[in-house]
Amino acid sequence: MNWTREHEIVALDLYCRIPFQKANNSNKDIQRLAHQLGRTVNSVKMKIGNFGSFDPELKRLGIVGLAGTSHLDEDIWNEYYGHWDNLAYDARQILATLHQKPIEVEAEIEPHTLPQGKERERIVKQRINQSFFRNAVLSSYSERCCITGINEPHLLEAAHIMSWKEDETNRTNPSNRLCMNALMHRAYDRMLISVTPDYVICISDKLLEDEATNERQLDFFRKVNGQPIIKPNRFLPERDFLAQHYDRFLHTL
Repeated sequence: MNWTREHEIVALDLYCRIPFQKANNSNKDIQRLAHQLGRTVNSVKMKIGNFGSFDPELKRLGIVGLAGTSHLDEDIWNEYYGHWDNLAYDARQILATLHQKPIEVEAEIEPHTLPQGKERERIVKQRINQSFFRNAVLSSYSERCCITGINEPHLLEAAHIMSWKEDETNRTNPSNRLCMNALMHRAYDRMLISVTPDYVICISDKLLEDEATNERQLDFFRKVNGQPIIKPNRFLPERDFLAQHYDRFLHTL
């Protein structure tokens, strides 16, 4: 069965939401999507591998996707690359139509919590995007905090580099996010830690020299200070965003 445009869109959505190295036949998300689309598990796995062939971030790491891509594969990639918020919403809409459900039900949003009219559509799209970007960012870091290496998904967050209020145009840009545990996220937002444009961790003197900081904490901060972050295999943090945060960090020292 030939791949349709709609099926390719939902496959690309899944490509962004799971670690590339876990795109195999035993992956539960791949199995679920194969069942939803009426395709074999291997077919969906291969399609995700095809999309990997176009990904510049995988090429940077020396990871090669599958050969034998189609013109439709390339068209879908080019249409949505850099427009991830459109991808997330379009994929949910396609699956909602396939399952004959309202999009908010497909996206697991309680309908009774939503207003009516245009505001309803805006909130639905916002929540779909929030879920997509959290999954995309965590999967790109293989579900590990970029500073501590903690790998418990329930403790991890997709932390904005440029805040939600500061830069509306990059609110839904995965390259404007870092995967951090909740504590590191709070410290990053409060300029107690930063990451240089060269992806190096910087700890504030407020943490390194505060007499109230206990020895165990100091040992940790001294250990990670000046070390590189754990880099993602895609959606590498944008250097310009990191530079702006780092500049503000320096002015708080």
